Amino acid sequence: MSTFDPRLPRLVILASSAVFVVLKRWTTGSFLKGKPERGFALWFTHIFNLIFLTTVTPAVVILMVARKWETLDPTIVDPGNIPLHLGLETSGLLLCLAGNTLMSWALVTMRGHFQILAKPPRPTDRVLFSGPYRLVRHPMYTSVLCLSLGLALLTQSLAIFTIFWIYLRLILSLVAYEEEGLQRAYGEKFAAYQSRVKKLIPLFY
Repeated sequence: MSTFDPRLPRLVILASSAVFVVLKRWTTGSFLKGKPERGFALWFTHIFNLIFLTTVTPAVVILMVARKWETLDPTIVDPGNIPLHLGLETSGLLLCLAGNTLMSWALVTMRGHFQILAKPPRPTDRVLFSGPYRLVRHPMYTSVLCLSLGLALLTQSLAIFTIFWIYLRLILSLVAYEEEGLQRAYGEKFAAYQSRVKKLIPLFY
């Protein structure tokens, strides 16, 4: 059973989804703008991302608020004591808040430079070095990893942990693919950026 007032995760996580929808519409001109040009893996990642952000996350939170999630998800693991429960839930909420903040910051920073999933850079695009791009090279991917891991810790659900693990595998593959294209497009400028800024976790990776 959750140790939090159910209004707290509802406000934090539903706000994350709402802010993402509004900012993506504002910064790119359309919430569903663009689609991968080729490859099943890119298409699957695109659909997986949209479903998680717009359907899975709000549905889980609504079920938590209604006190129905625990009866519907047989994969929930009981950590066994209230302090550990509280620590996991607090960590989950903080990660969700960090993910939402980073995603919003990245969308505002990139604005017209937004490209959907591994599309090659356009002539008007440039490598971004400001905002969250000073901390990590792929802040949008870091943000969804924070959100999915945060939701997993909040629910203590093996099903949501599985979603996080799938996200992690997809994003690691996607980052490698994207960076090959960026290296071809920007050469030494991007190589220098790679040498001083980590991929996904500041100071570590």
